[in-house]
Amino acid sequence: MVVSDNLNGNAAAFASDGLPMPRRIWAVVAISFAICMSVLDINIINVALPTLSVEFDVSPSTVTWIINGYQLAIVMTLLAFSSLGDIYGYHRVYLWGIACFCVTSLACALSDSFWMLTVARVLQGLSAAAITSVNTAQLRTIYPRSKIGRGMGINAMVVAISAAAGPSIAGGILAVASWHWLFAINIPLGLTALILGYKFLPRKEQRSGRRFDTVSAVGNALTFGLLIYTLEGFAHHERTDYIVIQLILLAVIGTWYVRRQLGQSSPMFPVDLLRIPIFTLSVITSVCSFTAQMLAMVSLPFFLQNVMGYNEVMTGLLITPWPIATLVMAPVAGYLIERIHPGVLGSIGMSMFCVGLVALAFLKPGAAEVDVIWRLALCGAGFGLFQTPNNSTIISSAPTERSGGASGMLGTARLLGQTLGTTLVALLFGLVSHDNSTMVCLFLGGGFALAAAVISGLRVSQPFTLRSNR
Repeated sequence: MVVSDNLNGNAAAFASDGLPMPRRIWAVVAISFAICMSVLDINIINVALPTLSVEFDVSPSTVTWIINGYQLAIVMTLLAFSSLGDIYGYHRVYLWGIACFCVTSLACALSDSFWMLTVARVLQGLSAAAITSVNTAQLRTIYPRSKIGRGMGINAMVVAISAAAGPSIAGGILAVASWHWLFAINIPLGLTALILGYKFLPRKEQRSGRRFDTVSAVGNALTFGLLIYTLEGFAHHERTDYIVIQLILLAVIGTWYVRRQLGQSSPMFPVDLLRIPIFTLSVITSVCSFTAQMLAMVSLPFFLQNVMGYNEVMTGLLITPWPIATLVMAPVAGYLIERIHPGVLGSIGMSMFCVGLVALAFLKPGAAEVDVIWRLALCGAGFGLFQTPNNSTIISSAPTERSGGASGMLGTARLLGQTLGTTLVALLFGLVSHDNSTMVCLFLGGGFALAAAVISGLRVSQPFTLRSNR
């Protein structure tokens, strides 16, 4: 193995001892900026979807491609970028991702048509995949082994808050500027993350001794791409024969891809980690939770604006209690995970989330603002209580040498859930009447949250210890 950066020390030393203070703080700030930017961009456009639907003269179900294109690109390439990080260095992949994200954000801001914006969003999603793929793996080189759980908690808090805060931030921007600035704001954020990351993040430039598996990368992209595109076909009422062809291709390519991964010692799709029961249960729970979240986050703006009559700014403000409650609860969950099994915390959090979503579904036109606020706050508190322990479980249950794979799987689970949730919104908006579509989405979201609570409870029988390696 060769270490190419003496200034930043040996990567193995970082893994054992972490970065010294205060450099560790600045490294965490750099990661927080980048991950906040990439996750926020999935959700920040939600509030503007009704406006974009009118401006570009496309249907509400079609305009969701602005979100789905971004998510599809991430899902298709996230595990490939994780593998590149293991081989060529997390630091290098991370910084290239941030730089490309700034460029593609500018392209989004300058878009003047629906399809130009959609293509720019796909390219932006590729950049976000590079950032997300190695984010958690870098946390294992920033924190000492004894404090790795704290790092996972901070990361989970940033992801959860960023995912929920998008509508609130969007409302503030749209109060003073056009939708183009929803993307332009990424440029100063990205440049800040790039400068801090280059200066303070540890550089893992050790070679793993294996070559990048291009064939598996193509198989991964085709498998996840066909999965999401087939779901989109159902949502947008694509011709039945096309959907059948896609399903056949998905079955053939997906089977070949999984079989190829089973025969490898360090597979791109971490099927070896799925043999760990608590890891698998946590991944499934994560998919369900983010599906429920996106069912609410994408559908609620349509209800608040088109049914209750609020403007974009007021819609963003009304959704603000969600991220505030998450902000309060996530650190509490990080503290409780040292004393209470994450399966218990996850079940309680998802049960609260379920109650909040069902309560939102019973909202009537003309309801008082306080009735909206307490329901959204309950959703945010439940999600915050769940997400920190769940992400910590996914990472800590994997061996240290599989950090890249675990990090990629964590991001893949989140993005699969978010993409599935957005797709289900498009499907239901096409099947259910305008007045009832959001209500149905919220009830379905409550069902996914309830499923997450049950699956999380199954983890109680599995032993769990916060640790940095096995």
